[in-house]
Amino acid sequence: MATVTRIDLANALRERFGLTASDSYKMIDIIFDEIEQSLVHGEDVKITGFGTFKILAKAARIGRNPKTGVPAVISARRVATFHPGNEFRKIVAKKNKRGLL
Repeated sequence: MATVTRIDLANALRERFGLTASDSYKMIDIIFDEIEQSLVHGEDVKITGFGTFKILAKAARIGRNPKTGVPAVISARRVATFHPGNEFRKIVAKKNKRGLL
């Protein structure tokens, strides 16, 4: 299974809309920058029909080193999460039933 990269997305924009390579790369960068800045400022990013990006605050906790078993403190942190929307889930489930995934 291949990985879709920013370049792949930019090329798709270029082919579909006849944009220059430079403009399509800028457009992808702008979209990702907007998502990133919204999340950094604690705002959710909801893309209708696709899903929602959120920041989840995780509390500090005690974990264990898997090799040695020694307890270690895992510090509090904020992590980005993605929750797919219902339409997106249905599309993926439908393609999975057909053996396309």
